[in-house]
Amino acid sequence: MRVTMLQDALPRPRRVAVGEFDGVHVGHREVISGNDTVLTFEPHPLQVVRPEAAPKLLTSVESKAELIATLGVEELVMIPFDKGFAAQTPQEFIDRILDEQLTATHVSVGENFRFGNRAAGAPAMLAADPRFETRVVPLVEVDGEVVSSSHIRGLVLAGEVELAERLLGAPFRIRGEVVTGDRRGHELGFPTANIVPDEALVCPGHGVYAARTDGACAAVSVGVRPTFGTGRAVLVEAYLLDRDEDLYGRMLTIEFIQRLRGERRFDSVEALVEQMHDDVERTRELCR
Repeated sequence: MRVTMLQDALPRPRRVAVGEFDGVHVGHREVISGNDTVLTFEPHPLQVVRPEAAPKLLTSVESKAELIATLGVEELVMIPFDKGFAAQTPQEFIDRILDEQLTATHVSVGENFRFGNRAAGAPAMLAADPRFETRVVPLVEVDGEVVSSSHIRGLVLAGEVELAERLLGAPFRIRGEVVTGDRRGHELGFPTANIVPDEALVCPGHGVYAARTDGACAAVSVGVRPTFGTGRAVLVEAYLLDRDEDLYGRMLTIEFIQRLRGERRFDSVEALVEQMHDDVERTRELCR
C-alpha cells in the first residue's frame, strides 16, 4: 500500500473511503471495504479545532496505516489537517479534494461523517453530487452496542480488552521502544521488556494482562508498581514466556488478549512472586 500526502496524490479514478478511522474498528472496516483508496486526516481534526476536547487516540498514524494496509487498500492519502484546511466549506472539500485532486468516482463514508467548516457537511450532500457515486454506511452494532472509537477508548481504559477486540476486529495493541527499567523483574525471576506509554495514545487500565508480542506469549503489567512505592510514572512491563533475549532499544508490539486482574499492593515480595507465577500460568493457558 502506498502512503501519499494529499498534495502529492496524482489525479486518477479512485474509489475513496473518507474518515478519521482511529482504531480502524469494524465500522471503519465496513466503510473501507471495496475501496482502493482511503482518505484520512493527520492530526486528528479535534486537535486543531478544539484541542481541549481532543481525545487520546487508539492508534498512532503508523499503526493506523499498518491496519489499513491489511484491508486490501492500494493507497492511503493523508490530509495535513490545519486551521486553513478546517476553514474550507463543505462544497470546497468536495470540489477541490474529492473531485479535482483525487478524481473520485465513488465515495464511501459512515452515516455520522461530517466535513467542512464547523462540520456543516453531511453524507446527504455527497449523495446529491452527480460527479461520483456515494455509499453511506450505517453505524455498525455488536451485541446491540454501536461501535465507535470513543466507546472503544472507554473499554480499553477500563481494561475490557476482550470486548474492545470484538469491536476493533483485531486485538488492541500498543507499540514502543524497550527502555531500561529498575531491573526489579530480573531480581524477582521475571525479567521484563519495558515500554513507556505514549501520552497521546490510549493505554489499558492498570492491571495485569495476558498478551502476545512478536510471536511470543507475554504476561504484561500496566501500572505504577505499588508494592515497591517507586513513585514512577505508568510503565508497561512485558514478561515474555519462554524467551530470554536482550530487547533493549528494539521496537515491541504488544497485543492484549485478556485482563487477568487489577493492580494491587502486596504485603510481601514473596506474595507478589507467588501471584506472578499464577499470572504466567494463566497467560500460558490463554495463549494456547
